[in-house]
Amino acid sequence: MSFRGPLVRRLYMNKRLSLLIAAALLASPVGVAQASEAGLVRTDAGPVRGTVLADHQLYQGIPYAAPPVGELRWRSPQPVTPWTTPRDATKPGAACAQSNGANQESETEDCLYLNVTTPSRHGRRPVMVYLHGGGNSYLSGAGFGTNRLAVQGDVVVVTINFRLGFFGFFGHPDLPDSGAYGIEDQQAALKWVQRNAQAFGGDPRNVTVFGESGGAFDVCAHVTSPRSRGLFQKAIAQSGGCSITWGANGVIHDKPAGAPWITKDAAAADAVAISARLGCDDVACLRSLPPKAFTAIDRGATPVVTGNSVLPVNPVDALKSGRFNRVPVIWGNTRDEGRLTSATVPEPFDYNGLLVQGFGEEKAAKIAAEYPVSAYGNARLAYGAVLTDGVWACNQHADDRLLSRYTPTYGYEFADRTAPMGWFSGLFSESFPAGAPHSFELAYFFDIPMFDLNPAQQQLASTMIRDWTTFARTGKAGWARYASGNVQEYSLDRVGQINGLTRHNCSFWNSIG
Repeated sequence: MSFRGPLVRRLYMNKRLSLLIAAALLASPVGVAQASEAGLVRTDAGPVRGTVLADHQLYQGIPYAAPPVGELRWRSPQPVTPWTTPRDATKPGAACAQSNGANQESETEDCLYLNVTTPSRHGRRPVMVYLHGGGNSYLSGAGFGTNRLAVQGDVVVVTINFRLGFFGFFGHPDLPDSGAYGIEDQQAALKWVQRNAQAFGGDPRNVTVFGESGGAFDVCAHVTSPRSRGLFQKAIAQSGGCSITWGANGVIHDKPAGAPWITKDAAAADAVAISARLGCDDVACLRSLPPKAFTAIDRGATPVVTGNSVLPVNPVDALKSGRFNRVPVIWGNTRDEGRLTSATVPEPFDYNGLLVQGFGEEKAAKIAAEYPVSAYGNARLAYGAVLTDGVWACNQHADDRLLSRYTPTYGYEFADRTAPMGWFSGLFSESFPAGAPHSFELAYFFDIPMFDLNPAQQQLASTMIRDWTTFARTGKAGWARYASGNVQEYSLDRVGQINGLTRHNCSFWNSIG
């Protein structure tokens, strides 16, 4: 603290006041930095110095667990080594090891870092912890600018890195209780928030975990994991959840059928096959291999292993039984989820062939009759509608139905069909417009390069930020709870209730199983 002002000097001439002030400072919570220490926060492991801007402060690259390297590869996250000298927190930590599937190739295992954006270190604001997408195989927490969400919503926002792919979800039979290390990393980050939120102006008793796509799968994991109980008070899943499954090409073109979850036995068999492919007979050999040996194998989305202490049962079964962490939830999707996948299918575009590969011959015939190309203008749009309804939206509604039996549940649909396309612009055309596809709502919450909003979209973004952060603050959304398919639509024309079950033809999808 600086004592230079004449008023402060006079106060400190009074011995009694000096003792009282000293006692007050000693009684302050650990981590509360003093006013003159601009950008300096004392975490429970050591001080960090971030970036102080006009309306917020940003702290990046804060370690929340020890680097999972060497013998710590495929082990639960371990505590960090404390430090005493202020740590530079002005740039993010490295992205976790991954293939180049999302143009962010990395071979770094020392990656368990998080970033904090806060409007002020004074007060106790809701804390929102974001789990990035990328199917648990790609991306990092640093790619999402959080200042708009934090400042407009008056919340503390935390983004995190966590182990991906083989490093985060390897279920080898010689690794007891394995296959969910990435989820354990996220739990370690949530525990870090419990210990340190107050130092950044956050309330550790009011935490919302939210995520999109693969991050939404992980939100489901936390809602259903007994080891996540008490680490958060609300949850938001955007374009992903518990019930989703997909056929071949259904999420990433040229990738096989899958789901967010894989059984312990199936994961073990897969891990043994991968070990043989890499020329290893045991875990010690696997730990000796460089990261490139694993990142060279790109298999698309990575499922989380169930049947361990992190996820004792399949999350869908947990929802059905009501044995999950019953916190208020927002659960929803975009209007045209599947168009992003449809856009990546190369020519010649074989609509019927794709249906057979994804759904089998019997179902493909029924789907082709229900979604004829003539009704959509071209095969890509028809296929995009099939994936939107059959892979994403109706499975999201299945979650909504199960969740709403036990906990306050709010459904939504992002439907701005003029949303900026950013770096995806080359995938779409006048005959195949993007609409509101998978992940395009993210630019309405985060600052993402090349996804610039026009004034009308900025207004819609402000509405969505208001609703998300109001929910984070109170546990109540600004619309009616989910019942019989009613969800809140967000478009430029209107913000209000629609029936998602009807819009996405869910009676048909339920009928074919």
